[in-house]
Amino acid sequence: MRLSELNDAQREAVLQTEGPVLVLAGAGSGKTRVITYRIAHLLAQGVAPSEILAVTFTNKAAEEMRERVDALVGGGAAKEATLSTFHSLGVRILRLEAQAQGLGAFTIYDAADALGCIRELLRHVRVTDRRFDVKAIAYRISLWKNQLVPPETPPEPRDEYDELAGLLYPRYQEQLRAFRAFDFDDLVAEPVRIFERDPAALARWQDRYHYLLIDEYQDTNRAQLLCAKHLAGERRNLCAVGDDDQSIYAWRGAEPSNILEFSRHFPGARVIKLEENYRSTSPILASANAVIAKNNAPLGAKAGRHDKVLFTRRPAPADAERVVCVRAADAEEEAAYVCGEIEALRLRHRYALSDFAILYRSNLQSRTFEEAMRERGLRYRMVGGTQFYERKEVKDVIAYLKVITNPKDEISLRRVVNYPARGIGPKAIEEAERLARVAGEPLLVGLEQLAAGSDEVAPARTRSAARGFLELLLPFRAAFATKSGYAHAARGLVEAIGLQKDLYDGAASPEQARRRWENIEDLLGALSVHEQKTHGSGRGLSAWLSRVALDLGADEDEEGPGDAITLATLHGAKGLEWPVVFLVGLEENLLPHARVLYPKGPDVDGILDVGEERRLCYVGITRARERLYLLHAMLRTRRGRAEPRTPSRFLLELPAELLEQRSPRGPRDPATEAAVIADCEAQLRALLES
Repeated sequence: MRLSELNDAQREAVLQTEGPVLVLAGAGSGKTRVITYRIAHLLAQGVAPSEILAVTFTNKAAEEMRERVDALVGGGAAKEATLSTFHSLGVRILRLEAQAQGLGAFTIYDAADALGCIRELLRHVRVTDRRFDVKAIAYRISLWKNQLVPPETPPEPRDEYDELAGLLYPRYQEQLRAFRAFDFDDLVAEPVRIFERDPAALARWQDRYHYLLIDEYQDTNRAQLLCAKHLAGERRNLCAVGDDDQSIYAWRGAEPSNILEFSRHFPGARVIKLEENYRSTSPILASANAVIAKNNAPLGAKAGRHDKVLFTRRPAPADAERVVCVRAADAEEEAAYVCGEIEALRLRHRYALSDFAILYRSNLQSRTFEEAMRERGLRYRMVGGTQFYERKEVKDVIAYLKVITNPKDEISLRRVVNYPARGIGPKAIEEAERLARVAGEPLLVGLEQLAAGSDEVAPARTRSAARGFLELLLPFRAAFATKSGYAHAARGLVEAIGLQKDLYDGAASPEQARRRWENIEDLLGALSVHEQKTHGSGRGLSAWLSRVALDLGADEDEEGPGDAITLATLHGAKGLEWPVVFLVGLEENLLPHARVLYPKGPDVDGILDVGEERRLCYVGITRARERLYLLHAMLRTRRGRAEPRTPSRFLLELPAELLEQRSPRGPRDPATEAAVIADCEAQLRALLES
């Protein structure tokens, strides 16, 4: 291990081993190197490995940390140190304290177990439990546990979900104890309670660990903060590493105030800033600094931020000395531009597909990009989401379209024949199969014979249901066989099936139903766009269905399964990086999101603030190494209607000299461009004032 490999700030963070230290590690500033070198330095100074505790947020990160420390020091010393997640640490504490605390053997409930328990309790307090989202109730209980709110005194309710969660919280805890179980939140909260009620137990653990290190400190909640304070004890040898500018998980209980007020929690703390970025070029960092600096303004984060200014010594490519800003006419033009630019950059600079990422605020934005990439044969992969055409509700509609255009498609027929439920059960399908085999015809013909049969073939109710299904399909066969008008007919089919009602009746919550219905609306919109693009080409619905099926069925291409464009949400992109990043949908109501600007509803709405949305934008910008594209559209189609869009405040806050303005339709007239930008700024001011 050579400390000369570190810059001055990194070296200071490694060598400052005594007392509380906050390492503010800006994006791409070598945070992991500091953590591993610090552990290796402690070992080199004679600290026993068993006295070192390093905590991070995923098992993968903990294992990578162990491997890197082992590579630095060798000899297997890293195996004796405790490198784990908060939850793994909690399990260790509870197991070792079980006898002293009278816990005995216990089970750990995962999220599904916890939901099942809450769902069962809900049945005993509300008859109409279907209209309540069990996940929303569990979410509130989880937040309260992370804040160490006692079950007996839940917060004052703001809505019926708060009221119901407050009613169930103590019963849920009683049920867990009766089952000798802990849920994931208990794995941190319960050790804190043990430390607070049993000084002897606390002393045992303080004596065990003399040096603490916590990674991603900006993502800690109250229970994790108190756990760290208790373990640090009077030695206070705690090193917290994180970046308040990348705190993007308030919606799941993280408290940015933990890192912002570190010096209050640990008086006399040394604060070390890592501001040299080794990832990105100057234009990208200048954009990131400009966006995040606004979090000190009245419209910014509620708790402010630590002042940091990232810098780099990396030169920008000669043709990427500014960040590219693209204003598209609509979502389809936005996606087409991105795909065209990827193809151009691959030709000019030999980039692989895996060098590109398309980042967005919401998974709902992925559909147009998936469509555009399929049309151009560009391979892609999704991070943290399901590909659009693999979502259940989308596959259901596609299956209906396939059955009508190809009566021999038995796989699709089996998928939809009893969806929504219409009384055509497994026995009816078996009889239809038998009739089809006897006639030497496909399953659909067997279903027709069943519908026309007698009581000996099937009960009257089943035959009636089969006739209803066949009569539902019949009017659409002619429409789908034409080269135009099939998109409108597909919308009529969805209405005739009653999918919207079924989605809302069967969903766990109205929000879940709304998301699924929007996916169907997007599918119908994509079909309409295809019809318009191929008008007069002779390519109809069957051609579109074939292309979708081929794309979904392909599992590799000549470039190998690893070479693919990444599509990811901004939350899913954290911790990753790419040479070229397209940050799309930079519009008010997308980024920042409408749920933050106009809070409503019984779920996480109202928890977030515009400052966190700004941090999301900052995270997206700092994922880029060489080239960054910022895109927004003037119109987007929502629920079948084109709606005008306002550019994001984050986009308009960037200095003009940082940006190279482009249009998918060619060079822009400077005077016209200035007028458009002025109009966009006026729209945003009016929006903010209202």
